[in-house]
Amino acid sequence: MSAADEVVVRLLDREGEFLAFLEHRLGDRALAEDLLQDAFARGLPKLEGVQPASAVQWFYQVLRNAMVDLSRRRGTSAAATERLARQLADDWEPSPDTRDAICRCVGELAKTLKPEYASAIAAVEVEGQSLKDFADLAGISRSNAGVRLFRARQALKKQVQACCGRCADHGCIDCSCKKAPSAAEL
Repeated sequence: MSAADEVVVRLLDREGEFLAFLEHRLGDRALAEDLLQDAFARGLPKLEGVQPASAVQWFYQVLRNAMVDLSRRRGTSAAATERLARQLADDWEPSPDTRDAICRCVGELAKTLKPEYASAIAAVEVEGQSLKDFADLAGISRSNAGVRLFRARQALKKQVQACCGRCADHGCIDCSCKKAPSAAEL
């Protein structure tokens, strides 16, 4: 077995330890898993010169650097998130005639989204709540509510395109697609 192969084996044997290290510091298992995968993807091609005896120490440094990079990105993304929330708050509201013309399957498809996305769509798009009111009721920041609504709209758009096909390209007006599938069918 080559030195590089031995390093890979040592690192993979400690994967659970690395994950625990990240999760303890980040407080979020999913984020820790994503960061670990990213660190493996970035670090493994750079194994040349890493000795098996120092591989674990080297990889912990890779993980520390990944957390620093994440922290920097989060700082930048907080400003971007705030801008997005302001943009979403000023979104155009369709006329009642347009709203009534949207096909019935959109409402059914919205129910198949993740619960936090479905509630965002229902509150803001269906019930007409302001983004601020939705954020207050959900117990989240206005910028978080804006991002959640944006992601909910994107997820709903994908569901409509998957279910309605060409009809979705035309805004689901005069819908001729089949009835929306239930959540169990998706």
